[in-house]
Amino acid sequence: MKPWIRSTLLSRENLYALLLCLAVILVIILTADQSPLWIYQGF
Repeated sequence: MKPWIRSTLLSRENLYALLLCLAVILVIILTADQSPLWIYQGF
C-alpha cells in the first residue's frame, strides 16, 4: 500500500467509524427478526 493511502484511509478516526458502522449493522441484522411491538400498540 502507498503511504498516503495508509495515512488517510486507515487513520484512527476512520477505523473507529468503520467499527461503529459494523456494530450498528450487526445489531440491525440480529434484531430484524423480532417484531417491533411498539408500532402496533396504537391499534
